[in-house]
Amino acid sequence: MKTHKLGTTGPQTSAIGLGCMGMSAMYGPSDRAESVATIHAALDAGVTLLDTGDFYGMGHNELLLAEALRGRPRDGYQLSVKFGALRGPGGDWLGFDGRPAAVKTSLAYTLNRLGVDHIDVYRPARLDPDVPIDDTVGAIADMVRAGYVRHIGLSEIGAETLRRAAAVHPIADLQIEYSLISRGIEDAILPAARELGVAITAYGVLSRGLLSGHWTPERATRGGDFRTASPRFQGAALEANLALVEALRAVAEPKGATVAQAAIAWVVAQGDDIVPVIGARRRDQLAEALKGAELTLGADDLAAIEQAVPKGAAAGDRYPSVQMAMLDSER
Repeated sequence: MKTHKLGTTGPQTSAIGLGCMGMSAMYGPSDRAESVATIHAALDAGVTLLDTGDFYGMGHNELLLAEALRGRPRDGYQLSVKFGALRGPGGDWLGFDGRPAAVKTSLAYTLNRLGVDHIDVYRPARLDPDVPIDDTVGAIADMVRAGYVRHIGLSEIGAETLRRAAAVHPIADLQIEYSLISRGIEDAILPAARELGVAITAYGVLSRGLLSGHWTPERATRGGDFRTASPRFQGAALEANLALVEALRAVAEPKGATVAQAAIAWVVAQGDDIVPVIGARRRDQLAEALKGAELTLGADDLAAIEQAVPKGAAAGDRYPSVQMAMLDSER
């Protein structure tokens, strides 16, 4: 497994990360034993960057990670944790809290659930519109100085907010959606990140399974699956997006690659400062993703992929309208 430094000031991490959200939430029921086995397989393959959030399953995901990491040396992995999303006991979403006191309280609970003495990269899940980013980042910086956090990250924020945050404390990385069909960061956010020495940890690389090559119009989603309300998975939009998938398949298969592997390899090819975070819930998904990270794309391959899936070709927004309105990165 290749490694990259996460931005100018961040830790050395594996070239791809494992996103653990789907093991606890958003995509319907999951298998706990298989989730733990997948985390173990990732670590054994050299994947060291593990991404979670304290609100994934209302703490379930952190407890799951704690179970999977028991007995593993603490210097053998990096924990990337998001905080700030407020949940009700029924799973409803109540907003975001980026107040300094909330930052420190959330961190205390996270350290306890994970059973560790520090978090490698700690980040607000979204910008709290009622709290200046300077205050939120300043509170995390207090925790860096106290030794509870090693590095500060951000998630789904725009270029100007990123600049404001970086003026308070060095930012290791910005976690944001980036894939063949979600390329909005290329206009202003990615250039700003590169100007500031901030890495991109790219989630949604397979667009929540749409670019997996395994999705069909007949496939049913189960209760608790985010995709039941995702615009890109609805009606005519889904048909249009699956046509893009077939165009990508026509490029991938002559190279002996799957659609998912080509989509992952495309993101990897965009630069060493971009680390895909793959949301594999099973070992077979992980194995496919790892091969994608190793796939080398030449200039002709990249041109063929661009022709098959042009920038802006996707139908539908990446989130429902209510959630899109919460994204500082979309303003």
